[in-house]
Amino acid sequence: MSKTDPSRYAFLPSRTALRSFAFNIGLISAGSLVYVWGLKALIMPQMFLTGGISGIAVLIVYIFQKLDLGVVYFLLNIPLVLLGWFFISRHFILYSIYGMVFFSIIAMLIHPPPLSITDPILGALLAGVVCGAGSGLILRSVGSAGGLDILAIFLNKKFGFRLGMFSIIANTGILTAGAFFLDLEKALYTIVLVYTAGRVMDSVLTGFNRKKSLIVISDQAQIIADAILGRKRGRVTFLKGEGAFSGKPKKVIFTIIALTELPKIKELILQNDPEAFIVVNDTLEVLGKDQGRMRIF
Repeated sequence: MSKTDPSRYAFLPSRTALRSFAFNIGLISAGSLVYVWGLKALIMPQMFLTGGISGIAVLIVYIFQKLDLGVVYFLLNIPLVLLGWFFISRHFILYSIYGMVFFSIIAMLIHPPPLSITDPILGALLAGVVCGAGSGLILRSVGSAGGLDILAIFLNKKFGFRLGMFSIIANTGILTAGAFFLDLEKALYTIVLVYTAGRVMDSVLTGFNRKKSLIVISDQAQIIADAILGRKRGRVTFLKGEGAFSGKPKKVIFTIIALTELPKIKELILQNDPEAFIVVNDTLEVLGKDQGRMRIF
């Protein structure tokens, strides 16, 4: 085999794979740092709780004050990681193992000074912003930092249990335990924290650039599609439809636009067909590439 034979290096990861690996590790690391700082500088000094495994870990530390948050978090995640290893994607779990270990080590090592916020509502809002940003960064990766998401995915795959319902039940249980062992007011402030964190996390996941998906049913589908395509960065995909009553075939327009473009696109559609049927949906993420003048989503 010659020294220049490319097959000699076939086992090496490509630059794209290395960049993807570094990007995902960076997101998990940065998100974990931000989240742990929020836990130790904002949540724990105020005796608040939070959702998920981190919330359970914080509650255990409150009750048994000599325990270390990082150690408790690591131990709680071990059975979940094993569950994910055998029943969920191992690619996802490998990244999650890194996230779990990094999160736990950071929680053991850093001890930021608590922020002196006397108003608990302001403390809950700021903690929600910080921890929501941390969670969003982690979830933008292809892994996680451990937690109840692994159990939620398993229950969904095994028994069809809805992810959102599981999250509500789990967090309700944590807040109920917090109200019982700690204080009802702290548990209520935690609701503000969890809600704020969820909104900020959604914003981080969507990159503060919300997209809208439009489905348009019209007898003037081609004219409307041409008008959208005539706009800068306009892209349209035709879906095949059929009228349930008439049985006639129809072209259904599907397109993705920026939120700021929505009023103009609706006006354009209705100018060409005042009777057009338009459905507008929120879109979390858009992936794909240009295919001539069409875009495949």
